[in-house]
Amino acid sequence: MDILYLDLWFILNLLCDYLLCLLTARAAGLCLRRLRYALAALAGAVYACAAYLPALRFLAYPGWKLLAGGLMAWIAFGAEAHPLRCTLLFFAVSAFFGGALLALSGGRPLCLSLQELLLAFLLCYGLGTLLFRFRSLLQSRQFRAVRVEHCGRFASFQALLDTGNGLRDPVSGARVVIASPRALSGILRENTALFDTLAPVELQELSAQIPVLSGRLRLLPFSAVGGKGLLPAFRPERLFIDGREERDYLIAVSPQTVGDGFDAII
Repeated sequence: MDILYLDLWFILNLLCDYLLCLLTARAAGLCLRRLRYALAALAGAVYACAAYLPALRFLAYPGWKLLAGGLMAWIAFGAEAHPLRCTLLFFAVSAFFGGALLALSGGRPLCLSLQELLLAFLLCYGLGTLLFRFRSLLQSRQFRAVRVEHCGRFASFQALLDTGNGLRDPVSGARVVIASPRALSGILRENTALFDTLAPVELQELSAQIPVLSGRLRLLPFSAVGGKGLLPAFRPERLFIDGREERDYLIAVSPQTVGDGFDAII
């Protein structure tokens, strides 16, 4: 006959339920309310122990489990702006943990000891934390598809949306797309390498010899963490961002504007 130590079972559920609430809050991007999560975990731990008492075995039925989970979610997230969404996310995170625990235990989680259950749960928590952080990183990196048409030539590339990019043309106030020479190779063609090697002032002096930029290249002052400087820039004939034509933009060229999955910054 299996023996369940309620004190250890209580502590295990208290810790696991707290981690569930914490991971849900982080996945939802909430301001952490640790006291509420602790109270929700306490309610969950009490329920888990009560369900094993002979007189309260009916609490182990699925309907009561669902009710207990809803109560935990209400305690933890009832004060949030979107409690229903948080509740659904809480159940989704719980389902993820249940599936991961089932896989780690070879389909027999009840055969694990309390120590093995705790270790498996902590492993699932670490995996879940990494997944949600990776998802947040991807969501924070928003890309735009850019197409530039100029003098019968065109270039298409991916641009990173940078909310901190405040570069503007000081004369017209036009916004600026900062692109790498590689991104604009379809327009610059044989002159692409010049933008990798020459200084902005030299490029402006040579621009009269570049048909697509003759009389069009100007220098834009910029200020960044690394210092101040000038960027060669021109106004394209047509520019599209995510298929929508934009008219009030300049294209600045910088060899440093290259990253993982993008060749320009908006």
